[in-house]
Amino acid sequence: MLENYQNHVQQRATQGIPPLPLDAGQTSELCELLKNPANGIEEKLMGLLRDRVPPGVDEAAYVKAGFLTGIAKGEITSPLITPTYAVELLGTMVGGYNVQSLIELLKSENSELANTAAKALSKILLVYDAFNDVIELAETNPYAKQVVDSWAAAEWFTTRPQLPETITVTVFKVPGETNTDDLSPAPHATTRPDIPLHALAMLESKMPEGLKTIAELKEKGNPVAYVGDVVGTGSSRKSACNSMLWHIGEEIPFIPNKKSGGYILGGKIAPIFFNTAEDSGALPIECDVTKMETGMVITIHPYKGEITNETGEIISTFTLKPETMLDEVRAGGRIPLLIGRTLTDKTRNALGLETSTVFTRPQMPEDTGKGFTLAQKMVGKACGLPGVRPGTACEPLMTTVGSQDTTGPMTRDEMKELACLGFSADLVMQSFCHTAAYPKPVDIKTHKQLPDFFSARGGVALRPGDGIIHSWLNRMLLPDTVGTGGDSHTRFPLGISFPAGSGLVAFAAALGLMPLDMPESVLVRFKGKLQPGVTLRDIVNAIPYVAIQKGLLTVALENKKNIFSGRILEMEGLPDLKVEQAFELTDASAERSCAGSTIKLGTETISEYLRSNIALLKNMVARGYSDARTIMRRVAKMEQWLANPELMSGDADAEYAEIIEVDLNEIKEPIVAAPNDPDNIKLMSECAGDKIDEVFIGSCMTNIGHYRA
Repeated sequence: MLENYQNHVQQRATQGIPPLPLDAGQTSELCELLKNPANGIEEKLMGLLRDRVPPGVDEAAYVKAGFLTGIAKGEITSPLITPTYAVELLGTMVGGYNVQSLIELLKSENSELANTAAKALSKILLVYDAFNDVIELAETNPYAKQVVDSWAAAEWFTTRPQLPETITVTVFKVPGETNTDDLSPAPHATTRPDIPLHALAMLESKMPEGLKTIAELKEKGNPVAYVGDVVGTGSSRKSACNSMLWHIGEEIPFIPNKKSGGYILGGKIAPIFFNTAEDSGALPIECDVTKMETGMVITIHPYKGEITNETGEIISTFTLKPETMLDEVRAGGRIPLLIGRTLTDKTRNALGLETSTVFTRPQMPEDTGKGFTLAQKMVGKACGLPGVRPGTACEPLMTTVGSQDTTGPMTRDEMKELACLGFSADLVMQSFCHTAAYPKPVDIKTHKQLPDFFSARGGVALRPGDGIIHSWLNRMLLPDTVGTGGDSHTRFPLGISFPAGSGLVAFAAALGLMPLDMPESVLVRFKGKLQPGVTLRDIVNAIPYVAIQKGLLTVALENKKNIFSGRILEMEGLPDLKVEQAFELTDASAERSCAGSTIKLGTETISEYLRSNIALLKNMVARGYSDARTIMRRVAKMEQWLANPELMSGDADAEYAEIIEVDLNEIKEPIVAAPNDPDNIKLMSECAGDKIDEVFIGSCMTNIGHYRA
C-alpha cells in the first residue's frame, strides 16, 4: 500500500498538487501498519492518519474512527498512539462517526481520557441527534456537563482568532468579468471533486498565465487577494470557489485537499458566488476596484471599511455585508457559524439561559406595516411567519432540493463533511442529465455509486438517460413551498427556489433549511393578449425588452444597470399558462441574474399538473425507483393539497423595488436575444438581413415539447 501510495504522491507532485485523500481500503491497511510500524516510517504513517483521511461520514473516516476508538478503549494498541492521543485525534474528525465514541468516552473511568473527550466534543458542531444524549448525560456526568457548558459559552467560536484590524495582501486582478466557467471550466467537470487537480484549469482560457502570476505574487510574502470588476457570474458551481480558494486560501488543519479563507474583492460579486464564498470562510468584499492593479500591495481595514495603498492613501471604501460577515470569517464560514450558533442557542435554551450575546445577530428591517408580495409570503410560510420583509436574515425550510451530476460528487463530499447520514429536507433528488449522453469513465463510476449514496439517505435517485434535472424536479414540487438546487436554472414554476452552490445544497439537504437574506422583489405585470405569430419565448424576451425601454436595464458592461440583479422576479397576469410554460418564464430569471422567481398561476392549472405528477411518481415507485417512502410521502402531500386547493397571493399594497408592465397587445413581432448576451434584446425587424452562422439550443432552457413542435 505504501509503495503504491508513494508512486501516486510522486505522480501528483509532477503536477504540483498533493495526493488524493486515502480511501477506506488504504486507511484500513494504514491502521494495520500502525499496530506494528517499521523503523523509519513512523512519522510518515502518523502524518497519513492525522492529515490524509477525509472527515465526517466518509467510508475512510469510518475506518479511522473505529481504529482510534479501539485504541482509546484499550482494545487495540499502537506504539505510536496513546489512548489519550487517540481521543485527541477523534476530536479532529469534524463529526459523524467519531461522535458516539467520544460520548462513550465521557463515561470512562480514566479521568484523563474522559477530560480529553470532553475537550474534543466541545469543539464539534455536527452532533445532530446526539445532542440529546449529551444533555441527558450532563445531569449525572461532570465531563458531559463540561461539554454542555462549553457549547453554551460558544467556546468553539470564542477560541478562534478574530479578524485582525489590518490585512495586507498582494493584488491579483482579472479585468472585466470573471464567470464561474472561467474559474471552473466545463470541459474539466469530471475533475471537480478533486479540488487541487481541477484548480489547475482555473483561468486557462481567460488568462493562461494567471496561475503562474499568482505563484509569483505569493513570493512577496503576503496573501494574494483575487480582484475583479465583476466576479462569479454564470452557473452556480461551487467548484469555481473551490478552485479560487485553492490558489488564494489557507489549509484547513486535518482536512485533506481543501482550503478556506481568502480575500475576494469585486466591483460586483454575483449573489450565488458571494454566498458560496461566505460559506467557504472567505471574505468577499464589494467595492470600487478601479485603482487596484496586479502586483500592488494593499491593506484592507475590515472594521473601518477602507482599503489603502502602500503610501496609506485610501483607494476604496466598503461596507461589510451581511453584518454577520466578521463572525462568519471567524467561524470558518457561514455554514459552520449557522450550525455552531444554532448549537449554542439550543444548548442555552435547554439550560434555561438567555440567548448568547457573543454573536453579531442579523438586524431585522423595520416593519413597514404594508402587505407582503407572493414571494415574501412563501418564504414567510417556510419560516413559520405571515411574511418576510426584504433584508431579513432567515432560514426557510427546504421542501424540495435538487442535485445534478456534474456537481453531485462535490455535493456528496460536502454531505460527508456535514456528517449527513439522513436527509432532513422532505425531498432530495439527484439527476444524471449532464453526463448521460457522453459519459467518461469517471462519469460511469458516478452513475454507479451516487444513486445508492442518495437513496440510502432517503433521497430520490434518477437514472442516466431519464432527462434534465429541472423537468423532473418540477414534477415533484408542492405549491407555495421553498427549495433549492445545485444548478443556476433551478427556478421553480410552483413555489420559489433559490439556486445555490453544492456546499449550500448539501447543507439544505442535510439540515432541511437554508440561510437566506431576503431580497427585494420586482413585479412584472402582463396585460393584454398574445398576438398572432408571437410565442412564449417572445414573452420571455419581452421582460428585458421593456426594462431596456424604461432605462432599468442596459447592455453595456460599463456602468451596467440591471434592476433584476440579486432581486426576486415576480410575475402575474398569465394565470392560465401550463406549468411547463410557466417554467420557461421563471427559468429565464437566471439570465436576468435574479435571486429567485415566482409566477402567479390558477388553481385549475396547478391541480391538473399535480394529478399528472401523482401518476408519474406512483409509476416511479412501481418501476423500482428509490427512495419509495420519500416518493410516496410527496404523493400524499400532493393529494392533501388537491383535497383543499388553496394558493397564496401577493397583497394589493405590497411594496416592490420596481413594477414593470408588459402589454402583450403591443408585441406584434418576435423578440430575440442577440449575441453574445441574453440582455441584448432586439425586435426581429431590427435583425432583418443579418446572417446567422450557428444556432445553439440549450437543454436547460427547453423541454421535449419544443422538439416535438
